[in-house]
Amino acid sequence: MTANELLSAFLDSLKHPFVFVDNDHVIRYMNKAADDRYKGRPAEVGRSIFDCHNENSKRIILEVFESLKKGEDEKLIADDEHDRVFMRAVRDRQGNLIGYYERFEPPGPSG
Repeated sequence: MTANELLSAFLDSLKHPFVFVDNDHVIRYMNKAADDRYKGRPAEVGRSIFDCHNENSKRIILEVFESLKKGEDEKLIADDEHDRVFMRAVRDRQGNLIGYYERFEPPGPSG
């Protein structure tokens, strides 16, 4: 098994969608959960992340991307009854930003 196959197997084992986007905002990887969740929508490898987001979401992504470029590691971008969604930086070993992904967690306690 190659390193890429091992990484894909690991990411496919995650129950939440994982979509990696590069610094040009192009989708470079989607795990199985993401493929299942976004089936029939314009989200696919090789396309712009903005093809599947409205103008308000695009504005949020670009604002958070700017903070990731300045050194922030993660920001909350959505919080509703289904999920809390964070945009998380991916950096190379030298600390250079190479892209980002959305990290999901269950919603916080209500009240």
